[in-house]
Amino acid sequence: MKAGIVGLPNVGKSTVFNCLSNARAQSANYPFCTIEPNVGMVNVPDERLDKLNELVKPQRVVPATLEIVDIAGLVKGASKGEGLGNKFLANIRETDAILHVLRCFDDENITHVAGSVDPVRDKEIIETELQLKDLETVEKRMDKVERQAKAGMADAKAELEVLKKLKNYLEQGISVRKMDLDKDDFEKYIKPLQLLTAKPVMYICNVDEKTLRAGGNEYTRQVEKMAEEEGAEVLILDAKTESDIMELDTYEERQMFLEDLGLDEPGISKLIKKAYKLLGLQTFFTAGEKEVRAWTIPVGIKAPQAAGVIHSDFEKGFIRAEVISFDDFVKYGSEAKVREAGKLRIEGKDYVVQDGDVMHFRFNV
Repeated sequence: MKAGIVGLPNVGKSTVFNCLSNARAQSANYPFCTIEPNVGMVNVPDERLDKLNELVKPQRVVPATLEIVDIAGLVKGASKGEGLGNKFLANIRETDAILHVLRCFDDENITHVAGSVDPVRDKEIIETELQLKDLETVEKRMDKVERQAKAGMADAKAELEVLKKLKNYLEQGISVRKMDLDKDDFEKYIKPLQLLTAKPVMYICNVDEKTLRAGGNEYTRQVEKMAEEEGAEVLILDAKTESDIMELDTYEERQMFLEDLGLDEPGISKLIKKAYKLLGLQTFFTAGEKEVRAWTIPVGIKAPQAAGVIHSDFEKGFIRAEVISFDDFVKYGSEAKVREAGKLRIEGKDYVVQDGDVMHFRFNV
């Protein structure tokens, strides 16, 4: 699963990505690896993993990870190829969610591409470019489906009606994620198009330290109002301060810095957690002497599919899952004591995995 960071030039997008790339400083045992210059795997901070490590004392701990893509900067006209527009739009199509960085601070030393600070306007510039690109995609598909409908293909007529509805919405400046669409139609006809404005969005308000301490300013309130109307997530972050935190050598120094700011954890940690939820992901754990590990799965997945995340043979030969809730594991202190207390559950193929489950899979291939 990938989340792409987008934003206009000089809003702090690259600084946010660079902070993510240095997130390993929060936990030295969890490495950050760069796949390409603009793609990185970041660890998902999870206090539960630390607790399991403390109780089980394994040889190693492996966190869940999330892929973050630093998308090329966007300018007005990107849908027509302006700037790095085509590259931007190709990269964003491959992501599952959008992290949209908006500048919410005044600084005369940092030039704004539009000449003034206005996060709602900035958001609309990018949103419009994405809508225009989606409109182009829909119109191309319509041309093909119209020919199929004329040839008498029954399903083509149904798809054409859905595409006409999409086109009408997009021409009104309405993004796909805000449209009133039939769920079955979406899965069958719209999802395969990988439309840019169908992706969930989180707005990251990049502020200065004064605004961070105050909990926001007029710019962030404008973004929060806009996000509430859209049903989108918002995070207030000071990218410069986050960068300063990452440069500190020890955990103790970072904690003192955070306490001084009145924060309980780095904003980058909150960003990763929110992005994880934005993608509809959750975590289950495996815990043994050799390894305690967090595994990433979509919310709503069943036990055999969760087993398949570990190894395809586990899914093919799935027999049952032995499940302990995280709270019970902590309460009793070990798997053996959970068994003694009768709190270990045996679940079958229809069990829907819950966030935080500690699981063992039984299988036969």
